[in-house]
Amino acid sequence: MNDLITVWQRSTVGELSWISPSGPTGIPVVPLMLRDRVCVALPYSMADLADTLRGGHAAFSVTDQGAGGRTALVGVGPVDVVEDLEGVEFVESLVEQEALKHPPTRLRGDSLIARRENWWWVPRVIVSLTSVEDTHELHPRTRSTDALLVRDRSGRPVVEVVTADQWSDHSGASIDLWARGGTLLEGTDEPVFTFSHQYSLDFERWERWSRTGRLHGESLTVEQAEGAPHGTGPSGPLPPYGLLERYANHRSLARACRRGIAKGERRRPSE
Repeated sequence: MNDLITVWQRSTVGELSWISPSGPTGIPVVPLMLRDRVCVALPYSMADLADTLRGGHAAFSVTDQGAGGRTALVGVGPVDVVEDLEGVEFVESLVEQEALKHPPTRLRGDSLIARRENWWWVPRVIVSLTSVEDTHELHPRTRSTDALLVRDRSGRPVVEVVTADQWSDHSGASIDLWARGGTLLEGTDEPVFTFSHQYSLDFERWERWSRTGRLHGESLTVEQAEGAPHGTGPSGPLPPYGLLERYANHRSLARACRRGIAKGERRRPSE
């Protein structure tokens, strides 16, 4: 547990993986600490996705060698999902941590004026690891073709780092995978999710690419695809947005967060 906390605290980016109703999934996240718990604070644009974590287990991993140091690590256990609709917990305990690691939060929430102007960025869904049932080292992602493989083991996510010569985005394509740790994957025609992420230096662009499908032996049969590896490193780099792209992305994110907040307020029991 102490090793996980140490690596999580010093990392700029990490991953959260779990088993949703539709199967294994995962997203890139900003690693934070809520008192003595590792956690993430998801904006309300991701509230529907966060809702699929309730009552389940998740894997909190750091695999980008450049972001977290030499050690790639994963911890798995049950999670607590809390809607912080007013952003009280986020502002009191988490915003300063996130601003240090995530430049967009520095712009949107590092002062009272910024938080008022970007009020939609303050409400969060906080997902914290309540206890660690398993923790172990992983091979770090050191190149753009490396990705996390997420599998379902009795409702608990199991993750490992894999790579491929090519990541076809065609449905029905077969992709040969290799575990970076040197072991055989030995898939049993099971549903799996593979993903990685890349970002620009200013973090205005932070994109996930993924492949959903079934793993048989060492081969992944693609059912759905999103994006593709970019650049030569584990996380890019992606070129930054131009001025118009930055403005459009900001407005799109604001709309998505406001929609999520409105849904959250409707879910909240009336007093």
